[in-house]
Amino acid sequence: MSEIGFDIPDYKKIRVIVNTDAACEADDPFAIVHALLSPKLIVKGVVAEHFNVAHSMEDSYNEILTIKQAMAVDFPAFMGQTGPLSEDTYVSEGVDFIIKEALTDSPYPLFILCQGAITNVAMAVKSCPDITGKATVIWIGTHGEAPCTAPFREFNAGNDIEAANYVLKSGIDLWLVPSQVYTTITIGIAEIKRRISPLGEIGRHLYENLMTYNNSEGAGWTQGESWSLGDSPAIAIAINPGCGHFKMIKAPTVADDTSSVENPKGRLIRQYTDVDSRYILEDLIAKLELFVKTD
Repeated sequence: MSEIGFDIPDYKKIRVIVNTDAACEADDPFAIVHALLSPKLIVKGVVAEHFNVAHSMEDSYNEILTIKQAMAVDFPAFMGQTGPLSEDTYVSEGVDFIIKEALTDSPYPLFILCQGAITNVAMAVKSCPDITGKATVIWIGTHGEAPCTAPFREFNAGNDIEAANYVLKSGIDLWLVPSQVYTTITIGIAEIKRRISPLGEIGRHLYENLMTYNNSEGAGWTQGESWSLGDSPAIAIAINPGCGHFKMIKAPTVADDTSSVENPKGRLIRQYTDVDSRYILEDLIAKLELFVKTD
């Protein structure tokens, strides 16, 4: 029986690794919680990703531990690379874990759910190319199909453009959730306060963490009283790949300003063109409600 009181047939389950810049802003923790409460997902570990400022990977790791404590749910947590691909020559414990899990003989397919820069995955593929046929990466990032002039600097790809292009050119199976899709998972702060904040220590943390960031100078780009839980599609698509529409595209090249540039030799990847935001948000909230009631 799962943490929320029901289970699904074993043959429908998949292994997942959540790769997250959890301390960057406020949406990552919601996605991590969603993954941990989903019976289909066998969460093998959560790996901290940097967001291209000093100590950001360590801050992300500490936020993962905070979630672990607030939920009182045990899962492995790992530190990833401390900065962009060009700055790190060592293989972090998180990258080593990704490689070992990908090479593990298991009946459960492996999905790596990437919420932030994709440095850890790039380093894993670079260090061990043999993993390319052994995992599917779902990445929240880029502006998608080329040509596309960047309407804004896309944060996740922009935090390590070299890693983004390395993964896009690699052979690893890639499902892309671009900016025009992940920005649609909109929820009002009033709804988060009313429906999520009362749900135990973890609900309170999710709300208070969001409010702290929303009221900070770093959140000048936000609308004020709403939020886009833009990392949650990575979790929802792993649970239900049919929760949105997708098409096959040629993998673009990410330019320095994060525009998508055509790559005539680009391999085919899956790109989502939309996702069901109602399903994503309601599934998260319902699982939190069940978790608190069954805790």
